Amino acid sequence: MRGRVLRLGMGVLGAALAAALAATLVGCAAGTSSTGGNGAGTTSAAPIKIGAIVSLTGSYAGLGDPEKKTIEMEVKRINEAGGINGRKVEVIFADDGTDNTKAVAAVTKLIEQDKVVAIIGSTGTGQSMAIRSAIDQAGIPQLSMAGGNAITGTFDPLVFQTAWSNALVVPYTLEYLKKQGITKIGIIYDSGGFGKDGQALLVAEAPKYGISIVSDQTFNLGDADMTAQLTNIKNSGAQAVVMWTAGKEAAIIVQNAKQLGLTIPIYGSHGNARLEFVKGAGAAADGVRFAAGHVLMPDTYGAGTEEFKTAAAFIGNYMDAYGQSPSTFAGHAYDALYLIVNAAKTITGEITPTALREAVEKTNGYPGIGGVFTMTAKDHSGLTSDDLTMYEVKGGTWTLAPQ
Repeated sequence: MRGRVLRLGMGVLGAALAAALAATLVGCAAGTSSTGGNGAGTTSAAPIKIGAIVSLTGSYAGLGDPEKKTIEMEVKRINEAGGINGRKVEVIFADDGTDNTKAVAAVTKLIEQDKVVAIIGSTGTGQSMAIRSAIDQAGIPQLSMAGGNAITGTFDPLVFQTAWSNALVVPYTLEYLKKQGITKIGIIYDSGGFGKDGQALLVAEAPKYGISIVSDQTFNLGDADMTAQLTNIKNSGAQAVVMWTAGKEAAIIVQNAKQLGLTIPIYGSHGNARLEFVKGAGAAADGVRFAAGHVLMPDTYGAGTEEFKTAAAFIGNYMDAYGQSPSTFAGHAYDALYLIVNAAKTITGEITPTALREAVEKTNGYPGIGGVFTMTAKDHSGLTSDDLTMYEVKGGTWTLAPQ
């Protein structure tokens, strides 16, 4: 652990964060270009419309709410600083209800009626994949905030991703398990896009780390009891449980495990990197480990780095605006918005979906909340395993797990 760790949303931000906040200018994120065109404060031209599909209801409501709050907060700051080359940014929101069909209806309206130039969303992997056909048909760039490998692993030139992909997190987690001497695991995952995506990668990658999956269990989003699945894992000889879900059901899983007297360690996905999971599970969450980005403990970015400064300013602004700390999902929304805004500022002439897509793909070394993004014509995720660390829940908070 490097120095004193800042516990995101779990206490006082500390001297290091305060210093970073004082040093960070109010305005757009670190790394954004200055306002050009008509100059700061001049926003007489028509606004630049961006669509945002988030899950405000359903299993992923706890993820979509901070995403929407973040975008609203940052759009206000961007417009107060002059917008994009003198034009205001307008984000039009739609709730997909954690439902694929609703996501498709939402993206259709945003594209055909609202005439947006880009789509942020969705919150979930299944919903992000469900809108791909409409994205391709319209030729409009999509910045997904979900973590499924299929989003950018199944490459589409129009689709980008700001969450850490399962393709990064699954191997990172398996490598950690290997270092802990664990050779047999039981997995439990949701039947939605994110869970199935993670399960497929676990099955494919585990043998490479000398790990056997001795029990493979699934559940549906909305299920209220996973005792049967956990009983199967308990009787399988597994040395650890790996749960792959981002919904509210994660808290039920760890509570059921405690009720069953299951004593083997539980490892989660990056979808569990939020206070709602810790609070919802209560004492049952103690000991759960999961890999996620550095934003949960900003000191792990490295004090004084651009990533630290960006995260410190964002955390302070979010707490001032909403009285609570941002989740990692808020960070995914922040990065999606600024990848679009930064790209738009580089465009000379009309900001079209085609020009915007090309500009986002040229992102190089952007210090965001999720890590340092570098996109290429073959990589639309832009992050690496260096942007991850392993956490452990203890006493209603998280700390660094033994590294």
